[in-house]
Amino acid sequence: MQYFKRLKSEIDPTPFLDEINGVANAWDASTGRQDKIAVQREAKAIPLRGLRKSAIGGRKRCDVHDSRWTTGSQNYPLARAFLEDFAREQDSILGRGKIVCLPAGKRVYPHIDRGQYYRVRNRYHLVLNSALGSWMKAGDEEVRMKQGELWWFDNDQMHEANNDGDQDRIHMIFDMLPRHLAEEVLGTAA
Repeated sequence: MQYFKRLKSEIDPTPFLDEINGVANAWDASTGRQDKIAVQREAKAIPLRGLRKSAIGGRKRCDVHDSRWTTGSQNYPLARAFLEDFAREQDSILGRGKIVCLPAGKRVYPHIDRGQYYRVRNRYHLVLNSALGSWMKAGDEEVRMKQGELWWFDNDQMHEANNDGDQDRIHMIFDMLPRHLAEEVLGTAA
């Protein structure tokens, strides 16, 4: 496979799911993903890291490299620690990240993540909840990501997801910039 790579398995999702369940109305606090991104309209999200709006300066959102922890991410210290630890392990700089729920019978429609932000970053999925395995397609390849697995995938390819199970599919989805690209992309050695 060239568009998917399983990096880890047997990660215990229970602490992350407990953290989400411990926050009242966690899935209702932010509706930007389903309200503003047509291909994501059936998914719910908890933003952990987002673009630094003050850095937009006339650029398209998909071309803004600066990101920051969201205020709401303080409710998810285990998720934050996981992201920070994995970024160190990969010698990378965290970009945007979120916890995403795709309810049973719903889908993410085919799309390519466009813009300069996405061209230089790696995209990852940590599967927190998926009874049947999470079906996903990128290019001409299809996978079923299992609960507790961490995957890299190539979001430069046309990709889509479908929850054909009978319970919510929950993933932590995040981007990382390889540290060796920091000066070229961010204008500073990080």
